[in-house]
Amino acid sequence: MMAASAASSLVPASFAQGGSNLSGRRVRYCIVGLGRISMDHFMPATKMSSMVEVTAIVSGHPEKAKRQAAMYNVPDSSIYTYENFDRIRDNTNIDAVYIALPNGMHAEYTIRAAQAGKHVLCEKPMANTVEQCEAMIAACDKANRKLMIAYRCQLEPTTLHARKLVQSGALGKIQAIESANGFNIAQGEWRLNRKLAGGGPLMDVGIYSLNACRFIAGEEPGVLSAYSSVIDHDGRFDEVEENVSWTMKFPSGILASCNTTYGASMDGFYRIHGSKGTLHVEPAFGYQGIHLTAHLRGAEAVDDLEQEKDPAQFTRQADYFAKCIVGDTKPGPSGEEGLRDIKLMMQIYRSAGLHS
Repeated sequence: MMAASAASSLVPASFAQGGSNLSGRRVRYCIVGLGRISMDHFMPATKMSSMVEVTAIVSGHPEKAKRQAAMYNVPDSSIYTYENFDRIRDNTNIDAVYIALPNGMHAEYTIRAAQAGKHVLCEKPMANTVEQCEAMIAACDKANRKLMIAYRCQLEPTTLHARKLVQSGALGKIQAIESANGFNIAQGEWRLNRKLAGGGPLMDVGIYSLNACRFIAGEEPGVLSAYSSVIDHDGRFDEVEENVSWTMKFPSGILASCNTTYGASMDGFYRIHGSKGTLHVEPAFGYQGIHLTAHLRGAEAVDDLEQEKDPAQFTRQADYFAKCIVGDTKPGPSGEEGLRDIKLMMQIYRSAGLHS
């Protein structure tokens, strides 16, 4: 990326494309939280890797933990609860934790993991507030532990192809970006609880559009404005918003418009308009089948469809962080990258007249 403020998001191509085993060295993950993303995606992804393995589990559900432990050959002695979480300090068979908890719990367990001497791969959004993000970064810095936020799309080859086309000038001068992402949420989801989620669709799926605009443009927005609404007064949106729409102006003059919702199916996409052509990625944010098409003046049309199947993106992510740990390099999707998105989302909320 071109802008200095976004430089930490650069991902070395060799990391993004995977690679061979690290001289036989496996990085050992402790899974913190047994939900859909960990059990259905991240943990199965480790079985596809020669670089990482699951060696410990943290859960508040003993039976579920035992079932998962049996699937990954995790001994009973490496099953922890949230109450005795700090005992992971004494487990030399843990290098890093993967935090797949509700957003409101990210900060506490990142800080405690760092204090226990473990590296941290934390799901996005990084946390609920700017202050929590800053505390997470400070704790990992103090403990000399690495902190990565799980922006798996920044490691995905089709997404990197899109960024390369933009940054190389193949689309000419970028004028505008459009993006959307959302779904119709069910009653009773923890994501409808503001304390746990920090907000509604903006925090959950709108963050994909926000991060994609920044990542692809290679700039940080200087001006933004936003609106929100609740259309379905059925009890789901008593604590969080249903819809958010926002616009951003980047220093180069690029204008971006984004939408997110919890009230309708909104297939994730982004479209980039340049003086020499248009690039469209849809689906853009899913676990497989990322599809890029581009029509460029004076060049052949581009049609790039990701052929990998879920959970390959999670394998790449786990392996990438393993390489950062073993090679002692800072992750591209770092804590500072997560903090930038949280700061911008707080600005969006303030502009929309929601919580600060």
